[in-house]
Amino acid sequence: MKLFRLETLAFVLTLANATTPASAAISPEKAAATVILNETGVQNLKIQTLEAEEADFEETIFALGRIQAIPEKRSVVASRIPGRIMEVKTILGTLIQAGAEVARLESRQPGDPPPSIWLKAPTSGLVTSNEARIGEPVEPDKALVEITDLSEIYAVARVPEHLAGKMKAGTKAHIRVSALPEKTFEGTLLRFGTRADKISGTVDAIFALSNEDLQLRPDLRAEFSIVLSKREKVMSIPKSALQGDALDRFVYVKDYELPFAFVKSPVQIGASNDRFAEVLSGLIVGDEVVTTGAYSLAFAGKGSVSLKEALDAAHGHEHNEDGSEVTGSKKPINSASSAIAATKAESPFSTLTLFSIASNVLLLALLALAVRHKRADLPSSPVSSHAE
Repeated sequence: MKLFRLETLAFVLTLANATTPASAAISPEKAAATVILNETGVQNLKIQTLEAEEADFEETIFALGRIQAIPEKRSVVASRIPGRIMEVKTILGTLIQAGAEVARLESRQPGDPPPSIWLKAPTSGLVTSNEARIGEPVEPDKALVEITDLSEIYAVARVPEHLAGKMKAGTKAHIRVSALPEKTFEGTLLRFGTRADKISGTVDAIFALSNEDLQLRPDLRAEFSIVLSKREKVMSIPKSALQGDALDRFVYVKDYELPFAFVKSPVQIGASNDRFAEVLSGLIVGDEVVTTGAYSLAFAGKGSVSLKEALDAAHGHEHNEDGSEVTGSKKPINSASSAIAATKAESPFSTLTLFSIASNVLLLALLALAVRHKRADLPSSPVSSHAE
């Protein structure tokens, strides 16, 4: 039993000695790919990060289209009798409530003054057309004012015919308009148009959009990302984090140890949609990927702080310019480490080197002791017993 314990202890020390590096150093490849900034640099580049995680990933198709008013939500103001406009209270582009006075019409019937009536708004909405002019004659067949309710509108996408079959009522779409580039609207497919375009090979897909704040107006150009399917637990990152060309994609990952340090990491990309890209390899869950400011980092060179300065500040002792540990005496970085540094300066060996030497000596001693015990446990030879 004693021999077994000694051999086990010797094995553990051998394993520890084999896995203990001579000096903890950052690899040259990582050093070359690391950009180190100071706090001011991070603020100036507006660096923002997002933690990589597994989430639902949408398979989408892209289409172009326009914003349209819902025809059933348009109304007009007209007169039932001929006359002349004497007063107008409506301004183009303003909101109006149902029943509000729009224009006063003087009839052609005799009188002093002639009788007049007020034309009122039949519905609430935005005044999208106004042809009412003071003094202008009016006939019953003329529309004076158009009022459109834009609280809900249509977004009509021109979808290729071969993809329309993959869509059904209720399909969702992320919609962006050029006039509001920072905002994304969510639409729901209601139905398709009554006929396809033979020239372009597309069919209209009509999506309903909520527009309570009235930011969207008819005829605005729209871009559609129509969701065809969804996959669960897919590693993906925002497309803004991707840098490089199609053959050499990479991202910047926040270093786990050094503050304000970002490591250029190659990644393999799979499918992508309007917002995210699937990551097949190169990242693990929990990596903090630079999203905003990633493009600027690609042109930041080595940054504003050297690797040596960053490691010195993080570890509390000096390093070589390439990031490796100083194998000789280490100079203190702060007063708290001066006593330790003074002790280390007396020895020509580093702490790791001394540990390696001590463990090897102890290992040899244990091995010798183990051999001695093994020999002592062996039975005496027959020759010796006969001689006795």
